[in-house]
Amino acid sequence: MPKRSRMLTTTEAARYLSVHPNTVRRWEKQGLLPAYRLGTRGDRRFLREDMDRFLNGSTPGNGHDHAG
Repeated sequence: MPKRSRMLTTTEAARYLSVHPNTVRRWEKQGLLPAYRLGTRGDRRFLREDMDRFLNGSTPGNGHDHAG
């Protein structure tokens, strides 16, 4: 069984990706970076595996410039 990874907040994801948190939010809204919404506020959480796939270019937005 694969090990479950801890979900990262928007700020933690931004640090991991070396970008501003607003960039992470924008990528999520554009569908480039998968996010999971939690709680009644809909807080975003990100999986490290999804961010690694994003960095490697194997996301649904594969043809787009990630710096966008």
